[in-house]
Amino acid sequence: MKIAVCINHVPDTETKIKVGADNVNIDKTGVNYMLSPYDEFAVEEALRIREKFTGDVTVLSLGGDAHKETLRKALAMGVEKAVLLKDDSVRDSNGVAKALAEELRQMSPDVILFGKQSIDYDNAQVGTLVAEMLGLPSVAVVVKLDIQEGKVVCDREIEGGHEIVETKLPAVFLAQKGLNEPRYPSLKGIMAAKSKPIEEKPAAPAEVQVQTIHLKKPPAKGSGKILSTDDSAVSELIRLLREEAKVI
Repeated sequence: MKIAVCINHVPDTETKIKVGADNVNIDKTGVNYMLSPYDEFAVEEALRIREKFTGDVTVLSLGGDAHKETLRKALAMGVEKAVLLKDDSVRDSNGVAKALAEELRQMSPDVILFGKQSIDYDNAQVGTLVAEMLGLPSVAVVVKLDIQEGKVVCDREIEGGHEIVETKLPAVFLAQKGLNEPRYPSLKGIMAAKSKPIEEKPAAPAEVQVQTIHLKKPPAKGSGKILSTDDSAVSELIRLLREEAKVI
């Protein structure tokens, strides 16, 4: 079975993000990067599918040389092959999806995995856009993936519950937290990843259709209020929720 996983190189979740001087990009000074957490679930699921059905796993990422660090993390986990679609420019979700779809079309994998969303922009669009461009079925926010003879049964999260859906391969799946528990790369895997080649290819060009014009941090939280401790606090709390917070 041929399996492909699309991954992204994102700021570490513990990094304190600062808006850059141009108010369009973040200030990258001192920012650590990592494999996007939802993509890590996708990589782990790809490895489990390979172990069950045999085959090979390829990871793809679109970006500059810095993305090699994240690709090597996937290689250290046990992936056989990594491809970097080189492009240092800023792309919107459609542009990223177009480049990934062009490469995936040539690969013709049976299973394509994404994280449900990347934690940098949180658009949650690229995976389903790729599926649409390839004319393949897609299932998002997957928490259980069961590949059976002639079909795939997925358990996916929906608001207020779960939904069981069925599809056929080839297909695109977007991993949600809870799908699995990603493995830690072993020392042997880390050392082996250093010598594994990363294939570099120019990314397919795409027109920028969405442009960031301004970044700003959310306003600071206001100070809390302490109401009286007797029964009068109830009516005052209701008044504040209605008139100030405007939530009731």
